[in-house]
Amino acid sequence: MPKILVIDDDATTRLFLQRNLEKEGYEVLCAKDGLEGLEMAYTELPELIICDWMMPEKDGLEVCRQIKVDPHLANSTFILLTSKKELEARVQGLDAGADEFMSKPVELPELQARLRSGLRQYQLKRLMRMANQQLSQTLDQLRHTQAQLIQSEKMSSLGQMVAGVAHEINNPINFIDGNIDYTYHSIESLFELIRLYQKNYPKPPQEIKNFIEEIELDFLEEDLQKMMASMKIGSQRISKIVMSLQNFSRLNEAELKRVDLHEGLNNTLAILQQRLMINGEVKIQIEREYDNLPLVECYPGELNQVFFNILSNSIDFLEQKLQQNSLLNFSPKIWLKTKIQEPDQVLISIRDNAIGMTAEIVERIFDPFYTTKPVGKGTGMGMAITYQTIVEKHHGTLQCNSTLGQGTEIVISIPQKRKDFHSSLF
Repeated sequence: MPKILVIDDDATTRLFLQRNLEKEGYEVLCAKDGLEGLEMAYTELPELIICDWMMPEKDGLEVCRQIKVDPHLANSTFILLTSKKELEARVQGLDAGADEFMSKPVELPELQARLRSGLRQYQLKRLMRMANQQLSQTLDQLRHTQAQLIQSEKMSSLGQMVAGVAHEINNPINFIDGNIDYTYHSIESLFELIRLYQKNYPKPPQEIKNFIEEIELDFLEEDLQKMMASMKIGSQRISKIVMSLQNFSRLNEAELKRVDLHEGLNNTLAILQQRLMINGEVKIQIEREYDNLPLVECYPGELNQVFFNILSNSIDFLEQKLQQNSLLNFSPKIWLKTKIQEPDQVLISIRDNAIGMTAEIVERIFDPFYTTKPVGKGTGMGMAITYQTIVEKHHGTLQCNSTLGQGTEIVISIPQKRKDFHSSLF
């Protein structure tokens, strides 16, 4: 039932309008002046308002202006009741926001026609507002989906590239690592042969003596042993990096699996190893405080992307602080902390001592397309996708704590076991 508000200081007009409108089946509210009418309008939110122009204290024009600036009442049809016929008066009413005019004294046929027209206007405005909201939501969703697809494609391409590089490195490094021990033993055999010659032929020709002095045979043997040991350590380190690359390249995996979160964090740091050196001089210190976590049921590829996004942001903000801070004693750091929380929750904290954020920025940090980075530096989707991955995909929580000038902490909490997890996946 449409709700109509009548505002008029004349009791006879109010009674006439009330009776005839109620006969038509409308719910009618009445106010004897502009102040009372505004109070009732804010409380009842009528679809249509009939208001007299000439009233004491607050006239119809002022009531109309205040009604039209209120977002909850702006779509209500406002009919200005007046005996004024001049064009100038009608222009004033239209400028104030009036939708219709009705002449005094009120004629019943005109009243009925104006009401039908006014209520049609209200319904059209309401439908248009709803359509605009749906279009706006659809557009936001399309933009969000588009950005997600772009981000996913970027991460997918990164995963493919990393997997390809790891594969290409893996074969030669396995060959080198597998042959170092044999090479070392071969060199030892050659030196043993030289020692046997020296034992059985203690007086070699002068030419051989000169060459032994030239190559410093004793030091050569010692240096070769050191070089072979260093090569062994280097090949093992490269093998570990390749393994980290291969593990990180699981970005395309969509299956739910039991994984070691510490492995995911360490693999992500391995990918970002080069960025931990700022300008080739300042090294970002990484401090780990890992609890004895169980294997966690999650989507490992998407969780790696979350770690990648958060750590990349921390590095970006540490770089900014180094550029802004001329103090020589500033030491950039990132703290990684994990622990088990009851009941059945695993907590991951990633904290830095970078530039921090204001409370206003923290409130919007997970909004799609919101970024504090310069144009071309970020899409504003990294943290939005992080939020969606943790909250929607893993049924966890994501919290940002930050103090301007001191740093930021991102706290992730996800369940250790998923209700939608089935052992058959293994």
